[in-house]
Amino acid sequence: MDVAIVATPRFPIAQPFAGGLEAHTHILASALARRGHAVTVYAAGGDGNFHVEHMLPLDFAPSAIARRDVAAPPATAISEHHAYLDVVMRLSTAAHDVVHLNSVHYLPFSSAGLVPAPVVGTLHCPPTPWLESALAIAATRRRPPTLVSVSRSNADSWGPGLVSEVIHNGIDLDAWTPGPGGGGAVWSGRIVPEKAPHLAIDAARAAGLPIVLLGPVYDEAYFAAEVAPRLGPDARHLGHVSCAVAAEIVGAACVALVTPVWDEPFGLVVAEALACGTPVVAFRRGALAELVGPEVGRLVDPGDVAALARALAEVDDIDRDRCRQVAEQNFGSDVMAARYESCFERTIDRFGSTAAA
Repeated sequence: MDVAIVATPRFPIAQPFAGGLEAHTHILASALARRGHAVTVYAAGGDGNFHVEHMLPLDFAPSAIARRDVAAPPATAISEHHAYLDVVMRLSTAAHDVVHLNSVHYLPFSSAGLVPAPVVGTLHCPPTPWLESALAIAATRRRPPTLVSVSRSNADSWGPGLVSEVIHNGIDLDAWTPGPGGGGAVWSGRIVPEKAPHLAIDAARAAGLPIVLLGPVYDEAYFAAEVAPRLGPDARHLGHVSCAVAAEIVGAACVALVTPVWDEPFGLVVAEALACGTPVVAFRRGALAELVGPEVGRLVDPGDVAALARALAEVDDIDRDRCRQVAEQNFGSDVMAARYESCFERTIDRFGSTAAA
């Protein structure tokens, strides 16, 4: 198949990944290419065994007169819309067999019927007003996108009947390899309020475990108010590190903490930790109940830091080899790619690879 993947104009699809969506795109594109497909990724840039079509840079600026419109959205939103509009126009004359929307922007979803190839879209987030609007429009067209969700929990948030299939995100099992454990705790992800790394620090400290935080700071105000004051000899933030460095640190940890205070649509850090043989202790939010069972970790009530601290003492006997096995069975990149491959094939069979708009 000739597969196009629409990603983001904000961040390149390359290490160190800006976030889970960029990592997911790279892993899926790489796995599909290894399986013999021609893969083109529309993104801000990237590197890998796939072709990259560069999206327009986020530098479009409306005129001074246009900016007088009191209802105008922020400049970044206008520029992002401009970049996606260009991609939609390019796809309208491209000769791909299938187009995969791996973005949370509404415009490619609403324009699916304008693209000659059938479209599969992955829902990576709960409903937003703009995306709900886009899908409502797309559903009225003769060839609406086939919708996939990254978890059952996220699919349910969109309501019954919308999502055709749940495909859990996958990771590169050759990059996230088993480690010895035996160290302290680790937390990884974007430093933002909804992921609440400050609660991970509190729980680890209450349990008497040192903790290392990995990930870029996306919210400077939150970091300054909640995270930085908690740092010290037993709680360090190492910043945005490469996959290789992160895998080494996660594999050396005795436990990975995952502390969302929102309904996490998936939780790629869970798959990464398990692949390293590291058990997971997490809040029971969103998709985490689908990913963390008693054989590989513990779940506690959302926001209960005391319970989180107690659970850290309950995972010492968890078999690290079993954690790795669960990751291999459920979260390997080839497992994910095979499921997307089948989904693409069914969509092409349904609509035809050159169906008219």
